Amino acid sequence: MFSKLKAISYYLPENILSNAQIVTEFPEWSIEKIESKVGIKQRHIAAHDEFVSDMAVRASQKLFLEHDIDPKTIDFVLLCTQSPDYFLPTTACIVQNLLSIPTSAGALDFNLGCSGYVYGLGLAKGLIETQQAANVLLITAETYTKHIHPKDKSVRTVFGDAASASLVSANVNNLQSPKIYGLVYGTDGRGAENLIVKRGAMRQPNRDAADFEDEFGNTHNENNLYMNGAEIFVFTLKNVPKLVRQILDKTQLTFDDIDLFVFHQANQYMLEALRHKLKIPEHKFFVFVENCANTVSSTIPISLHEALKQKKIKQGDKVLLAGFGVGYSWAGAVVEF
Repeated sequence: MFSKLKAISYYLPENILSNAQIVTEFPEWSIEKIESKVGIKQRHIAAHDEFVSDMAVRASQKLFLEHDIDPKTIDFVLLCTQSPDYFLPTTACIVQNLLSIPTSAGALDFNLGCSGYVYGLGLAKGLIETQQAANVLLITAETYTKHIHPKDKSVRTVFGDAASASLVSANVNNLQSPKIYGLVYGTDGRGAENLIVKRGAMRQPNRDAADFEDEFGNTHNENNLYMNGAEIFVFTLKNVPKLVRQILDKTQLTFDDIDLFVFHQANQYMLEALRHKLKIPEHKFFVFVENCANTVSSTIPISLHEALKQKKIKQGDKVLLAGFGVGYSWAGAVVEF
């Protein structure tokens, strides 16, 4: 028995934050400067009363409708998020109920950011190939913008909100079906403070913190998301090329064997730097960040969905996935379609 990635759908909130809107608040920036810096034109922003469970349900309902999936066939729910509805209960439990998934199904949240989708594929694969589940609903959902200080343009230009839903299923008969393999993981907690929301949880529950301004004029507060962009960039350029080579070594594949590379869509500048460092031809490197921004754990499934839609992926293609970021955490795999 092996696992296959059977279907993907995603949901974007209705509210849109365009570069034109941002420059009205930060007149020292221009639309052209933002686009050239991050390659993003707009971001979808969750409504003030829209939360992870709402978006997870909408993405899953789209998956069920678009791919004719009966929720009663789901026997495990995996929900990746760093902005859950509550400290407890587990948001996946709420989603199970809202989607009328059977009470015999397992459900859990796992707290990961930009590497989360690949981790989720690994968890789903483990559940299926040890015969604990046959149909895993893998959801990624983030409302990172609720963590962002409105006057911190360094992160406000980069992040958007989204949710994705994927069906990972067991396949016993057809060996030619899509499969997931070559999983590689990595962690370096020394980088934890470079992408962090410091206050609000158990270590620093006191939310009484004052605003302060950095040397670039960005306003920060320890209740909000802080990102050290320079350090994240250095970490990424150091670790992602190693990750790609480890995946190729593990699978005994070459760069030429990979039909498409789909990386976490951090921003255009970082993606181009990685592509050049790895010498990946442009036609083999998929980018989909312009109109939905960095949606954290949802960037890879959204990109896969769009690559399939644009026929950039055909039957039999090998796609190398690489997720990396907050933690520091990174993970990669090959998905064969």
